[in-house]
Amino acid sequence: MSLSVLSFRGHRTLVALAACAVCMAVQAQSAIIDGSVSVGAGTVSGNAADQALFNQYSGLRSGVRAGGLLGIDYSLRDPDANLWVDIKGSNLLGDNRELGFVGKNPGSLKITANYSELTRIDPNVLNTSLLGAGSTLPTLVSPSILPGAGTDTGLSTKRTAIGLGVTKIISPAFQLQFDVKSENKEGTRALSMGYGCAVASGVLCNAMFPEPIHTMHSQVEARLSYAAQDLRVNVGYYGSFFRNSSRTLTPGGLGAADFVQLGLALAPDNQAHQLDLSGNYDFSKTTRGTFQLGWSSATQNETFSSAGLIGPVVTPGTPAILLNSPDAKVVTKLAKLGFSSRPSSQLSLLGDLRYEDRDDQTPLFNYNLVGTNHNTPNKKVQGKLQASWQFDSDYRGTLGADHESIDRGTATTSSVFAGISALRQKTDETTLRAELRRRLADDVSGALSVSHARRDGSYWLQPNSGIGATGVSVVTDPASSFAAASGAVFMPTLADRQRNKVKVSADWQANEQLGLQFNAEVGTDSYNSPSANGLHDTRMNQLSVDGAYALSDNWAANAYLSRSLQTLNQSRYAGTAMAFDNSNLGASVGITGKANSKVEVGASLAYVDDRSVYAQSPDASAPAGVAAQLAQSGGLPDTRYRQTALKMFAKYALEKKASVRVDLVHQRNRVEDWTWGYNNVPFTYSDGATMTQSPNQNVTYLGVVYAYPLP
Repeated sequence: MSLSVLSFRGHRTLVALAACAVCMAVQAQSAIIDGSVSVGAGTVSGNAADQALFNQYSGLRSGVRAGGLLGIDYSLRDPDANLWVDIKGSNLLGDNRELGFVGKNPGSLKITANYSELTRIDPNVLNTSLLGAGSTLPTLVSPSILPGAGTDTGLSTKRTAIGLGVTKIISPAFQLQFDVKSENKEGTRALSMGYGCAVASGVLCNAMFPEPIHTMHSQVEARLSYAAQDLRVNVGYYGSFFRNSSRTLTPGGLGAADFVQLGLALAPDNQAHQLDLSGNYDFSKTTRGTFQLGWSSATQNETFSSAGLIGPVVTPGTPAILLNSPDAKVVTKLAKLGFSSRPSSQLSLLGDLRYEDRDDQTPLFNYNLVGTNHNTPNKKVQGKLQASWQFDSDYRGTLGADHESIDRGTATTSSVFAGISALRQKTDETTLRAELRRRLADDVSGALSVSHARRDGSYWLQPNSGIGATGVSVVTDPASSFAAASGAVFMPTLADRQRNKVKVSADWQANEQLGLQFNAEVGTDSYNSPSANGLHDTRMNQLSVDGAYALSDNWAANAYLSRSLQTLNQSRYAGTAMAFDNSNLGASVGITGKANSKVEVGASLAYVDDRSVYAQSPDASAPAGVAAQLAQSGGLPDTRYRQTALKMFAKYALEKKASVRVDLVHQRNRVEDWTWGYNNVPFTYSDGATMTQSPNQNVTYLGVVYAYPLP
């Protein structure tokens, strides 16, 4: 029996063990018991369309108007028996239930167990003619339907996890810890296949086929720790095991010309193992050294034929090749050394050097008769140095330098790098930063920090030209090799870049009642590549103010305001130049207090406005048709999400540790997303399927909970 199956069959045993531990513990006469049970009910207004966003992670089923509430909080302390037991459970009647158990023999043994469920409901509803939507063999009844003429299908996923942990203190110097966790994920999520085409083309070139999810992810960790006067060391093992019961998605009811009839492979089984050694050593009272060593191996050995996939036909008239496992393997080695020192009362120093080598050992194979797969090794060296000087009791200054060097290895000569303008083997980035910080004195504290980073790299690598050509060539003269007319675009992660940031923060305690916190940040990125296309520069700024005010001994108010803006300027060859602006405004105000010794109340009002604007204009290389299309359509419309949420609660104490609480939530959402539809016209796949949600969603939730103490 596998560890994963055993874990999930044992979730009822977990609850039983927790209950038994309580029953045994309460028999001790010296035990101190403190706990409560809460029961209640909640109701939600509106239908499934109104609840779409509210119910994503609420634990309530879509379209359900009411549900029960149950929670438990139990604690036992027995000094004579040296026993400590905690049991906590929340939302035990809902779809997002959690139950946890902690049992301790302080100074000797600790046992933990937990069980949890998390359901996520997709706010978009799929309308489709598919039979068996969400299975590995969905079937289309007809090639295409009118939008909205199919059957509405809700998409959702549910995670069920169980974990067990044991910590044993062997001696004052040694501690052993063992943890195991297994998570089962079931359900469906949106997955589209194909390419762009007209609905009336007569060929099914794109479709929405919900992905069936039946996965299990198990994790095991063991760690031995040692602590002496000057030396602290821990050595550990971590294992990850992923299993997928759904191997391939194979649609049925399709014609020979339909592109999507090729099917799709789903996430394969894989596993990873990691060993690590880390710790620190105190050379003196003012100097400490740190170290870390790690080794890991990640593999994927599932055979393609077991998933129903076959290889190409090498010779006409012969059977297709049955593919074996790719024997995919990536081995990673890690080493890190660091130090921190305080040579004097004014000077503090720290630094570290980190080396990581990711070695892709996957064998090369010609899977598609056009070239082999390619390896993706990666060597990364990161270094950091920092010095801080305490000028006086109030002011402290810091100077630092960071460096990162990445070597992506030699490009695989037998691979075809189609669709890529250029590659780069090495990049180097250096960051200089400075900070001046004022400690809390009188009523104001704050910090000002600035940083400047510059990234460049080795020669660019251009894919060799020609049909089926493999490998890349070094480009020593980018100006001639990457001509503007070629439309080459360079990846921002590889291009030369300059980054500048300024950040200011301050805390102001105006008086005993009022406290304010301010944060402001401004940053710019400037990219330089051998092409006028792609990403040119970015800008960002953020400002936030957070405050709290004590109205009296029993009443307090709080408020928050945040505004951020991110801009990306980019252009596409023979297309458009676009300034993409994403702005986010968040604000909230709230108050809590006690009306009397028995009544506690509170309320908050929050507002969020997230908006993306796509300002487009014809690029200099764009043909006249692009300008005409922009003039006619006006370009891409804005994407916007707004939410206003009012939350109120009232709690009445009936007696000691017994109370009644009432919660009221009213939430209003407005969604404008052209990726799924615009102006009440949904995006339609070539089979007529659509994904839609209501643009205006208003919902009210009312919950009542009675909490009473355990005897």
